[in-house]
Amino acid sequence: MFMEHFKITGLAVSQIFLLAAMGFFLVKKKFLSGQGLDDLSRLVMDVTLPVLIFCQLIKDFSFNLYSNWWIFPLISIAITLLGLLIGFLFLGFIKGRQEKLQFLSLVAFQNSGYLPLALVAALLSPEKAGEMFIYLFLFLMGFNLIMFSLGVHLLNFHKERKFKVQSLFSMPVVATIFSLIMVYLGLNKFFPYAIVKPLRMLGDTTLPLAMLVVGGNLAQISLTRINKKAVSLLILAKMIILPLIGIALIMLFKIPELIGLLIIIQLSMPSAVTLPVILRSYKKEDILASQGIFITHIAGVITIPVFLILYFSRIMVK
Repeated sequence: MFMEHFKITGLAVSQIFLLAAMGFFLVKKKFLSGQGLDDLSRLVMDVTLPVLIFCQLIKDFSFNLYSNWWIFPLISIAITLLGLLIGFLFLGFIKGRQEKLQFLSLVAFQNSGYLPLALVAALLSPEKAGEMFIYLFLFLMGFNLIMFSLGVHLLNFHKERKFKVQSLFSMPVVATIFSLIMVYLGLNKFFPYAIVKPLRMLGDTTLPLAMLVVGGNLAQISLTRINKKAVSLLILAKMIILPLIGIALIMLFKIPELIGLLIIIQLSMPSAVTLPVILRSYKKEDILASQGIFITHIAGVITIPVFLILYFSRIMVK
């Protein structure tokens, strides 16, 4: 049974990281420039992912069928707060104010969209994957709200900077809210299939393009002198302790299978690749963020399958 789970999860994770490795190679060999990667990232974030969210929600979402839809944004906030709590426990071992804040952000914020979407598509049957996609889109609505408010605040060291409300409403969040309104009003039933089909084809390009972006972003990371102590503590806190807590909570509260899978996937994810982007946008020095992201993604090749195996083993025992 262990080997069967290891084969399934290991193959799924290896497929995802193979796509990311292609993006890494394309940037390293300059087939894809930094500007090209930025444009590709914008295409995914502002076009293909919102389109995928829209098509999935108007097709499969129903307030009657998903009466508990509101818990998923709350789960995302709870996971972030748990990450902050675990991160705080390790701050005494990190020197420097900026290093502490970047370490805290690395523990609290995970690669919550691209990797989980690809992992779900690789692990589950089309029927279960469709349901999980809806869970993920609802989860991301809460995650993006807290990422671009609290996350920006943590990484921004100037107290005089004012928070901008519009930063909360990224295109994926707008697409989610718009889709939910259409479903609530029943307008999704009148959306013509002739339009939905090409939009769905466009949305289906999200997963491979997103993984190319992840790999390309990792290729751009400047790994100067590695802070071995901080990175080791990050792997312990982010890639081991958090998913272990997730397994324990799922077992304690007997959380349903797919919701539990969503929780353990999110808690097993490496640090968010958008953190250096936020630092660059505020002209802040990237002291720890990039190396932390790179190392947690490498560690994830081992740790993600391990915790997925533990989770699926728990399902089988149950």
